[in-house]
Amino acid sequence: MRKVDLTANPYFLDENGINWVEATLQGMDEDAKIKQLFAPIVMSTNKDEAVEWVKKYQPAGLMYRPEAKEALQDVFRAMQENSDVPLLIAANLEAGGNGLVNEGTYVGKQLQIAATNDEEYAYQLGRICGKEAEAIGCNWAFAPVVDIDFNFRNPITNVRTYGNDPERVLRMGLAYKHGFDEVNGAVSIKHFPGDGVDDRDQHLHVTYNRLSVDEWQNSYGKVYRGLIEEGAHTVMIGHIAFPEYSRAKGIADEKIRPATLAPELMGDLLRDELGFNGMIVTDASVMGGFTMLEKREFAVPYSIAAGADCFLFNRDLDEDIMYMKKGIENGILTMERVDDAVRRILGVKASLGLHQKAELVPGKEALDIIGCAEHQEIARAAADKGITLVKDTQNLLPIDPHKKRRVYLQAVGVEEDTPIYQYLLDKLTEAGFEVDAKPVHNWGFKDMSISVEEIKQKYDLAIFYANEATMSNRTQVRINWGMLGFNIPWFIEELPTMFISTANPYHLIDVPHIKTFINGYSDSEYVVDAIIEKILGQSPFVGINPIDPYCDGRFELKL
Repeated sequence: MRKVDLTANPYFLDENGINWVEATLQGMDEDAKIKQLFAPIVMSTNKDEAVEWVKKYQPAGLMYRPEAKEALQDVFRAMQENSDVPLLIAANLEAGGNGLVNEGTYVGKQLQIAATNDEEYAYQLGRICGKEAEAIGCNWAFAPVVDIDFNFRNPITNVRTYGNDPERVLRMGLAYKHGFDEVNGAVSIKHFPGDGVDDRDQHLHVTYNRLSVDEWQNSYGKVYRGLIEEGAHTVMIGHIAFPEYSRAKGIADEKIRPATLAPELMGDLLRDELGFNGMIVTDASVMGGFTMLEKREFAVPYSIAAGADCFLFNRDLDEDIMYMKKGIENGILTMERVDDAVRRILGVKASLGLHQKAELVPGKEALDIIGCAEHQEIARAAADKGITLVKDTQNLLPIDPHKKRRVYLQAVGVEEDTPIYQYLLDKLTEAGFEVDAKPVHNWGFKDMSISVEEIKQKYDLAIFYANEATMSNRTQVRINWGMLGFNIPWFIEELPTMFISTANPYHLIDVPHIKTFINGYSDSEYVVDAIIEKILGQSPFVGINPIDPYCDGRFELKL
């Protein structure tokens, strides 16, 4: 078994810190140690319920989805005050403080930050996430995402990544970490051994990183090695298999498992080859990539036995605790491995100074930094620098609203009441356009009645707007047009037409003939503001393509 060294990277604990870890561990009975292996997701912001919950389970940590800032701060304070050991409190701080609180700053999706080609914005993203998290009492970022968007069909990576260039992913990932380090919090680089190769979603089943070992070492391996050497405290393990590495270790194909159940990936590759001495946390254990290969009674303790230290989320926490205990009774998991895992968890807490902080959650005055003017101004600048003009082969831009006033607007991937769609409508109107917004749904045969001449007479410009966002369990991110394609841009030779995306950057696969195409990457108001400014010629397009918007050369010609 690979035992932790608390004096080394990423802990660097002094004698006092090590003594606290050892004394805390020795003061735990078997039940307390087993509960310390878990980091559940919690929903209730009722303080009484939260206190009762934390007293019962005493976990290593927990995660909340975004809630109102005052309610979250209050419940975090109550939970920390009633936890025997300081809690790691986590959030998906990938795009800004909005990953934790409703009022948090939406800085921008990672792909938008990558499009700036400036690590300063990745640093500011990490710093803003850290500052706004600190104000609530959150100390653990499930970020940065260091997956590499090699496959444009992948429904999960996409705008959550820093693109398809491993060097850029590493530069941006390091910059984010340096920003988050300013509040002495822990990052969790994810999703090892790396998403972005498969077409599919690990939330639904096991997915595969099908690179050769050499290809992996020169891409994902380089990224993970760089961030590990820089002191990343935790690595989140995905329900992603790495077949070529497992085969090289003598694993038969029928025995190949995702990293969360693969000792060769957590031990040989991550611990030994990449030198990671920190804490390994599984991705959510309710995902299909974890639940479908082994009986849960076996998989829960085996994940820790195979090398994970902290078990993320549960279907039934009481049942999973029981499974962990039965795994020890049945010899699947040893207490020696449990002790090492808990040492690593406590080591992270000591490294962050949680064991000696007088105040783990600050007072209400700290909330003022959330969504503050400084953070909003950085978000505005990141939008300005990231928006990318993919092409304008018809020389449409810039547009004078006095000359092209009457706009045909067709939205896809939104509802009529989607806030960002309504915001776009308002901003186009404010800019001087007269907008005819076409229905989002319910296209039928009656819509064939408009003629070419009518289109030419009624409109000066057509804008197609998409906000087809990636999300868990959505198996593809493509445009689904109306019946017989009545709402497609069929008139591009008759009417100047542009396409704007504020989410998925790969829509050219579905509209390859569009001659003016803009990627905004994030559905934020700042991105919409900047797009309007740029199409009016008030500011230049400076964003770079962090991925191949032509979808890996799938088009014979870049039309």
